[in-house]
Parts: sequence; C-alpha cells; structure tokens
Amino acid sequence: MRLSGCFPRAPTYSVVCLALGAALFSTAFVHQGSTDTADASSVLRSIVSAGRLEELRWPDFSDYRPILEAFYTPTNFQFAWIRDGRPTPQAGEVIASFQKADLTGLNPEDYDASRWPERIGRLSSSSPADQAHFDVALSVCVMRYISDLRIGRVNPQHLKFNLDVGPKKLDLAAFIRTRIVAGQNIPAEIAAVEPPFAGYRRTQETLQRYVELARTESGENLPVPAKPIDPGSHYAGISPLARFLRLVGDLPADAPEPTSDRYEGDLVEAVQRFQLRHGLDPDGRLGPQTIKQINVPLTARVHQLQLTLERWRWVPHTFEQPPIIVNIPEFRLRAFSADGKAALAMNVIVGKSYRHQTPVFERDMKYVVFRPYWNVPISIQWSEIVPAIKKNRDYIQAKGYEVTTPSGQVVTSGPISDEVLEQLRTGKLFVRQKPGPSNALGLVKLMFPNEYNVYLHSTPSQALFARSRRDFSHGCIRVEKPAELAAWVLRNNEGWTLERIQSTMNGSQDNVQVNLTRPVPVLILYGTAVVDPDNQVHFYDDIYGYDADLDKVLAKGYPYPG
Repeated sequence: MRLSGCFPRAPTYSVVCLALGAALFSTAFVHQGSTDTADASSVLRSIVSAGRLEELRWPDFSDYRPILEAFYTPTNFQFAWIRDGRPTPQAGEVIASFQKADLTGLNPEDYDASRWPERIGRLSSSSPADQAHFDVALSVCVMRYISDLRIGRVNPQHLKFNLDVGPKKLDLAAFIRTRIVAGQNIPAEIAAVEPPFAGYRRTQETLQRYVELARTESGENLPVPAKPIDPGSHYAGISPLARFLRLVGDLPADAPEPTSDRYEGDLVEAVQRFQLRHGLDPDGRLGPQTIKQINVPLTARVHQLQLTLERWRWVPHTFEQPPIIVNIPEFRLRAFSADGKAALAMNVIVGKSYRHQTPVFERDMKYVVFRPYWNVPISIQWSEIVPAIKKNRDYIQAKGYEVTTPSGQVVTSGPISDEVLEQLRTGKLFVRQKPGPSNALGLVKLMFPNEYNVYLHSTPSQALFARSRRDFSHGCIRVEKPAELAAWVLRNNEGWTLERIQSTMNGSQDNVQVNLTRPVPVLILYGTAVVDPDNQVHFYDDIYGYDADLDKVLAKGYPYPG
C-alpha cells in the first residue's frame, strides 16, 4: 500500500488516512513510501539510521552510515540532490560519471548506473518520502564511487598487503558537500581524487582499448602443437594466429596476409613481440606456453587491467623522496626520479610461489651494508641447515658458515659436534655465512627494516636473471645490478660514487654499514598488467594467486572489508 494515495481532496477521508499514516510512521518509514505531508527530513534520518536501502543494488550501506549522518546534519537533513522535484545539475553530472565508471576499471552497476534514468523519470511525481529515497541512494552511490576511485574498493590489509590507505582518505562528507553538491566542474573534481600517476592513466586507456578488442575477438583458440613449432615449419593455425596478432598490435596492420601455413617472416617477429609482452622467452617458437598465453580470452585481459587499476589506488599519492618500486609478477625493479620517470630499472628474483612468497608492503630504506654477513633465518636453519649437518658434519666449514651465539659470538666454523647440533636444532645457537663473493647475499644488501626480514641484495647466482620466470628466493629480493642500485640509493651521500661502491664491494673490509642521508621509500607491489611509457601493455602470470583472491572479495559486493 502506497501512503501517497491516501490523501484525496474530499475531507471525508482525511481523518481516516491521517490516522492510518500516523500509525504507520510510528513504527518505521518503510521503503514503499510515505504520505505527501510527511516530513522529508524525518524520512532521510530514518533511512540513514537504518543503514539499508532495498532499492540499491547493494542495499547494506551501514559502513557509510556515520559519513551520511555527517553529510546531512549541517542542513538538518534536507535534500542534497533535488530542487523543486528535479535532480540538480550536479546530480546529473554525478550520474553520468557512474554510467562511465567502466572506463576507470570500476563496475557501473555498483553505483546503480542503469537504474537512475527510471528513478529520474518518476522523481517529479514522487512523494517526499520517495524523493528522500532517491536522495539517500544518490548520496550512498556518490560516496562509494569517490571512495573507490580514491583508495580502492577493498582495504589491501584485508588481503595481507601491508599498504596503508588511511593517509589518503578524504573527509567524504565535507568533500562531497563542498566539492560535488556545490561544485561547478564535477568531472574535474572527480578526476582529481584518482591516483596522479602516468602509469595509472596509461592503464585506464589500455583498458578502454582492450574492452573494444574483446568485443571483436573471434573466440577461436589456436591448436596446441604436439611439439614446439620452429620458424620455417608448418602450422595449422597460421590464419587465426595472424588475425590475433594483428588485433592486439604485435603484427603491423599493413603486414601481408599469410598465403600458406608456413610459420615465417613477419609472424615470427610478431610472436617475439607477443612473448616479450607476456613474460616469455622471445625465442619465436610456438611452444605450449606461448600458445597458452595467446589463447587467454581478451575478456580475461580486461579483468587483469581492472584488478591492476584497483591496486594502483592502494599506492601512496606522494612520496617524500623518489621511490623504489618492485613489481613481483613482473620480476622487475624500478627506481624513479623526481619527475616520475624510471631512472634505473633491472630484473629481480623474488620469493618462490609456494611457501616463500615475497610480501607486499611499503617501508623506508635506511642503510646499505657492503660485504654483509648472512644471518640464516631460523626457518631455513631448521629446514635446511640442520638436516645438511646431520648428513655431513663438515657442512658448515664447506659452505663458509659459522655458528654463533644470539649475541653474535662465534662458537665454531669447523666440524659440528652433537652438542652444537642439538643447540642449533633447538634454536639456542645460530648460523651465519661469512662475507665474500660466495655469500648468499652477494656483496651488498639494501635495508628497509620490516617485520618480514625482507630486503634487497646482490647474489652470486647471476645466471638466474636470464630466466623469464624468476621466483627462486626464500622471500628476499635479489637484484641484477646491485652496484648501480646502491649508487642511486646513496646519491645524496657525499662521496659515494659508483667507483667507490664497487671498490668497497670488492675490498677487504667486511660488514660496512652506510646510513642514508635521506631515507628512500620502497614499495613491493603486485600487478599482473603493466603499461609502459610507450603504451605497450605487458601481462604476467598470477604467480601467487593474488588476482584470484581479490576477485573473490570483489564478487561479494558492498560492504567490502575495511
């Protein structure tokens, strides 16, 4: 029963209807409406207090209830988005932004995009109670949209990403009332809350392109050959291969159509470009991994870009100093200059995908240690060192290790007795590796103190950097160009040139610590889609399963974990 129908002009019915309306209002303002004479501000208060509005796609907005109260209180719960029974111009601009949310990697339906035209169409003839529903619904969707653009939908700490979005949070109530409700350029105000990075904008543009590409994709999978197809060989899938590579831009649009099933020429070069963009060895062979990546639907690539944009929103917008950023799935490190461009880039080796994942977090690098000791983590001591000693009591000496007390006093670097072995097993004694070229940390480690005991360091195992997939460590990050990175980190420390750094790394003095004049922010991040400055998009495997984890959380809808 709609209360708005209870008030005909004939006075005969007015007393009955008023009594019925009063009885219903005394229990609650239900979502079916209210009387024409109802106090709209009371309806607004009731809806906000309930923290739920059934006509929303995601009805539960209890997480925004305090913000909505702060938003409406200054005007004594008057309409924010309605004037004379019509949406304000600002309301129209905001709704238009919802309908284009997919361009930013968000889902327009999270903000009821398809429902607003019908709501607007019946607004002028609606009761004050129904108009209150419209007003609160729009306020909720605006708050969700601005917050999602600013800090992402999911708190990264819920996914065990130790990134703090708190400093970026807006006073949503004040921001929306002053910058949106009363705003003159709504698109500009909304755009200003997004991450300011060129990489973020490139990812958005690439997402739009891939959305269009996905609409034209044939969906035809390439046949998987029994053995890799070498250049010059015949392949049954030549025509669909050429069509796909031309679609994604690896094969030039003006390249001639293949006239036979021979795999050669432009196609080989296009496959090499594709392989480079997907973290594969660019050998030009059509092997199982290359075919697997080609057969990934472009809709899945769209989704990778959307998830990457979500993670971009977790990154701090400003840094006190230019940062170092490591992207785990890409196995790549970049040190940035003050203008936001990569001043130094290199391959890295990260933690193994099983049990030894490198954590995602941010900290400040404080110091560098040349020719360091390697203090073996207790987990490795128990799982690897102790079993090795049981098999060979000379293992410590052969590997250049020494056994120490908790304070660092050397107990022995020779054969291990039963008594020492037992104390190693119980954790009363510890193992460390002596400095030098064969040390597991190489000749330098770069320290940003953290609870994970993870840091950047060099390594004597240089051959692993040539691999396309580089998750081999126990969690720390091995860097390909340690001297160059140390020089960049120490560029504000007077006298620490590349030559001096190389000399210290190869010198005779061990465990040389140099504190940084200016701490350097270090971000360990996770993104499976990267768009480079040349607007080439690179896709990488979800090696730790973090894309899948984020996808599961997002699928549940609001309210997301805070």
